[in-house]
Amino acid sequence: MSQKDIIDWGDDSSVHLPNIPKARQVKVWDILVRVTHWTVAAGIIANLLFTENGSELHEYVGYTVLGLVVIRLLWGLVGTRYARFTSFFPTPTRLKRHLSDLSVRRVDEQHLGHNPPAAMMMLSLWAVIIGLGITGYLMEAELLGNADLLEEIHGLLANSLYLLVPLHIIAAIAMSYWQRQNLIKSMITGKKTVTAKPSTMT
Repeated sequence: MSQKDIIDWGDDSSVHLPNIPKARQVKVWDILVRVTHWTVAAGIIANLLFTENGSELHEYVGYTVLGLVVIRLLWGLVGTRYARFTSFFPTPTRLKRHLSDLSVRRVDEQHLGHNPPAAMMMLSLWAVIIGLGITGYLMEAELLGNADLLEEIHGLLANSLYLLVPLHIIAAIAMSYWQRQNLIKSMITGKKTVTAKPSTMT
């Protein structure tokens, strides 16, 4: 065996490793975001599937969910980094970046919060919940004469949740698979795994 066939493994300078992306855990969702998310989800499921329309329990759950959404909206103005609207409000630029990240199945540190489609889904859900709260209150208080119209609007908003909620769940599962990121778990632990871009240095 010649000296050329011998590799000096003790000398790091003689071994050149490829630029492998490094993964690390980053805290994204604070406790208020996580608690409001799962409590609102539980309230929606309860009122859609278990409580009786017009019952006191139905109203109590509905107003609780509405109050939580209002708190979450306020937290979007003054809360932690990834909870704020400024970090995830859907814009064309953010959508373009998101599509770029999707092409390489990467979660970029600059885009850890809600991605643009998820942000649009969350805003839609919040809008529906607020609409349900307003129409529900107006029906209970009998402030408007046309109760049938309010009931119809309330019903349409409630029925829209049968579409929005499954879409939200399916999208979370699909994105978890595609980005190799357990999004459901991250909404429990508050943490996401970030994969940095490979270094271009030689």
